[in-house]
Formats: sequence, C-alpha cells, structure tokens
Amino acid sequence: IKQYGEIMQNSSKYARPARFISERCRDLSELDIGLDTRPVGENCTVAFHSPCTLQHGQRVHGKIEAQLQKLGYRLVQTMDSHLCCGSAGSYSLLETKLSAKLLENKLACLEQDQPDVISTANIGCLMHLQSGTGTPVKHWIELLV
Repeated sequence: IKQYGEIMQNSSKYARPARFISERCRDLSELDIGLDTRPVGENCTVAFHSPCTLQHGQRVHGKIEAQLQKLGYRLVQTMDSHLCCGSAGSYSLLETKLSAKLLENKLACLEQDQPDVISTANIGCLMHLQSGTGTPVKHWIELLV
C-alpha cells in the first residue's frame, strides 16, 4: 500500500488517489504511540527478527528495536538479520523443504546468544518461528506491557 502512489504515478485515473493512500499508510512502529518509558523489559534479552514485510516491503528499519531498548529490553545483535525466516506467506506451504532450511538457519542466528524471547512484527513469521523453537516467540507489541 505504501508503494501505490509510486506504482500508479503514470495513471491518469489512479495516480492521485493512490498517492493519497500511500501518504497516509504507516506501520504501527512508525507512529508515536506515546509509550510509557518505564523499564518493563529489565533483565530480559530479546532477539528481534525484522520481517521481510517490514524491512524490505515497507523499508522500515530500527524503529521497533529502538522502542524496545527504550523500555529496557536488551537486544542481541543477530547475524543475517536481513534474511527471511522462511514463512513468506504461502511460501512455507508451497516450498516446505526450503522454508524449513531457512527457518533452521534463522533460528540458529536468533538463538545464538540464548535470548529470553524472540520477537517479530509479523504474525506469519511469529507462527513459523514458534514451530521450530522452545524459546518464547512474541509479537513486539506484546512486549510493551
């Protein structure tokens, strides 16, 4: 949706409404939601998986991590953080072997520092990651309280 304005820029019929929509589209992580900055995450180590929808699709980088750090969570740096976890919508159903290998690689990176929690911003990634680990996997919004 964020790219509608760009995609439809040459359409005499849709350029203006597409730009109107794109200019108003935001990921929750981009909004100033007035977080209470009391340290709710003290003594909790988090490995954050930035989903493809966030980092490649919406081009949002570092906002969630910054919010979690403001709340006292200790974020661990993970190798290959730019790579997919293997969920990718229907991909995990259509390409099961490759999806499983991507998941295995991603979890090896995320669990390298033995975090208390793995967090992400995409429900598909969350469910996929949960399927391969005993480490709790939570949506980043769940860590705000």
